[in-house]
Amino acid sequence: MSKADLRADLERATEAFLQEGGQVEAIPRGTSGTDPQSPPDYLTRRLFVEPRTTRTLVPEVVATIEERRKALSKRNTKPRRGPLSRPRRKTIYDDFGEPLRRVWIED
Repeated sequence: MSKADLRADLERATEAFLQEGGQVEAIPRGTSGTDPQSPPDYLTRRLFVEPRTTRTLVPEVVATIEERRKALSKRNTKPRRGPLSRPRRKTIYDDFGEPLRRVWIED
């Protein structure tokens, strides 16, 4: 359904409403649909209203997960090799902060 079809359906529904005697109220600009005295929705919404359910552990599944976790931790204990050291350029400054020369340093 395209936007033009939706607009046409809305227009037909509005005309039918007005033909049956319905009225459209004019609401002044800037009027809000919410009550300014009521608290915001995020303060009144209740989360986790159902009671906490008990869970049944399946020992085989827990054991499999623990084995996988141990295998992953063993695999990651190897020290990683850092990048090969490359010579880098360093600027030598005098006592006043002026650059004197650039030299190559190997770490």
